Amino acid sequence: MGRSQLEKQKTHEKIVETASKRLREEGLEGIGVADLMKEAGLTVGGFYKHFASRDDLVAEAVQSAFDSWGRRLQAEGVNPAEMTAADIADRYVSAYHRDNPGQGCPFAALTSDLSRSGEKARAIATDGLKRNFEALTSKAAGADEGGRRRKAIIAFAMMAGGIGLARISTDDELSAEILATIRDFVAGIDK
Repeated sequence: MGRSQLEKQKTHEKIVETASKRLREEGLEGIGVADLMKEAGLTVGGFYKHFASRDDLVAEAVQSAFDSWGRRLQAEGVNPAEMTAADIADRYVSAYHRDNPGQGCPFAALTSDLSRSGEKARAIATDGLKRNFEALTSKAAGADEGGRRRKAIIAFAMMAGGIGLARISTDDELSAEILATIRDFVAGIDK
């Protein structure tokens, strides 16, 4: 790859990374292209050298957000297949996740936005749901595959929704109680 192509790729990745974080913080409609490019240290004119449309950027940023969990685990040397339900709950249903939406799960930050987004972003989110359900199903106890999958869907819905509810609360004790209650419940799906 030539130098200019490598630089273009790095710039593209920087835009996507910035968008991924900011969209989780502000919502899919919360930040415009001009502000995003400025935050990335680039000019608005350069946007269309990288993306055909804002929807294309949103789709890539959403994909990056979904992939961030795996990248973070890999960087820490953690194998997701070896994690227990309790391990997942401890990481996901945490004060850190609650307090850092730009670093967290796009479902916890963007569920309503994703439901109203374009087809590309919704398809990426659907794939993310399927992967999360499969991962949690593999952790759930029970002889019946359907029963394990139901536990996984309930657990994931609780985790994503619980983070959202904990973020809403202005009462620190209530927020912590929400997190602890959901964390304990999800940790028990493998029993």
